Amino acid sequence: MRTLFQFVLLLAAAGGASASDGLSDARAARSLLGPTVWARVARIDNAPDRGAWRRNPYPRTVYALVFELSGVLWFYTDTDGTQSLSLRFGSLDTDEADPGPLFLAIDPAFRGWSWVGDGPDLPAPPPGGLPNGCFVESVAAFLRRIAVGGRADAPRLLSYYVDTASGRRGHTVLVFDARGGLSAIDPELSERPVELPAYLGADPRSLSAYLRGGPVAAARIFPIGGGRGIVTSSRWAALPRPAPPAS
Repeated sequence: MRTLFQFVLLLAAAGGASASDGLSDARAARSLLGPTVWARVARIDNAPDRGAWRRNPYPRTVYALVFELSGVLWFYTDTDGTQSLSLRFGSLDTDEADPGPLFLAIDPAFRGWSWVGDGPDLPAPPPGGLPNGCFVESVAAFLRRIAVGGRADAPRLLSYYVDTASGRRGHTVLVFDARGGLSAIDPELSERPVELPAYLGADPRSLSAYLRGGPVAAARIFPIGGGRGIVTSSRWAALPRPAPPAS
């Protein structure tokens, strides 16, 4: 069981695993993050025990993107989005060298794994965006913005959660300081920043409710910083897993 922290950004739609094998989506996510972010695609053998009481949502062969952000590793699949992979801060080199034990912490049915090479060309995200990819796409939006000289002070990822008939679902956007106020980018809608009214303050739930246009069940902020060469920050957040979907 993961006990230090876990951050799940976008759960898959009801119905289980993606219809694809996940490899093209993991490689597309790798392409989105670009050359400045440490990232590798992993192939994982998923072998849940027969008759296991708990649901395993993953296909028999899992393709995941493992990447570094803010000094820890993260784990993206098209099945259920992005979650933290590292179990503690300060272990990045060890985690990158052998993430196998960390995969087991995500699901004990992950019995074996290997790295997958990038190949000569990385695919672009599919039409409509990366499946369950709001976290990755928000990081990519930040990287694109600073690459062209755009202003994005104190960047952070704002995640909010909404209770639905099929369980709790989440979404993530990029938030940053600019021109003396807060702005947000939701890559699923537009790369153009939305200026947030000053009366909202910095409260995650207030910001989330404004961006969503309705109430949210919970909201979290994860500062982007402390990693290897993108930006630096002394701010950290230990973020719990949202409540599991209703059965």
